[in-house]
Amino acid sequence: MRIETCYVCSGPCYPGHGITFVRNDAKTFRFCRGKCHKTFKNKLNPRKLRWTKAFRRAAGKEMAMDTSFDFERQRNRPVKYDRDLMKKTVRAMEKVQAIKSAREKRFWDKRMEKNADVAKERNLAEVQQGLDLLVSPLVQQDAQLAAQKVEATRSSQRQKEKA
Repeated sequence: MRIETCYVCSGPCYPGHGITFVRNDAKTFRFCRGKCHKTFKNKLNPRKLRWTKAFRRAAGKEMAMDTSFDFERQRNRPVKYDRDLMKKTVRAMEKVQAIKSAREKRFWDKRMEKNADVAKERNLAEVQQGLDLLVSPLVQQDAQLAAQKVEATRSSQRQKEKA
């Protein structure tokens, strides 16, 4: 059994799930859920819908070109079952997944580098705006000493009244 991809959102369509639409020219479209099917029937472009993988790739938010995608290519040639071949395949899949996740992390880090500078500028602007609300440590220390003196005088007055 093969896990197909949804025509609209590029998500997985597991066997026995989703909707399959067959056009008059025998072209088939698989949808993972009703949301994708409705989107297709309304003739909406998946590259303009923010929740699809096509939009994320077109907007540069996910890797579009990478050699690790070649391993996910469909191969329609049947292979005779071989236990050793299966072991090698599973191990290779794990290695490819590790490589792919490392590349995606590097891609994400590179994409988010710009945001660090913007966030720093935004934080500095916020601090500058509320600078008058901040109290310097020296002034705060003086205020604490004054409060302690007032408290000491009050406690001494109470002791005198009791005596």
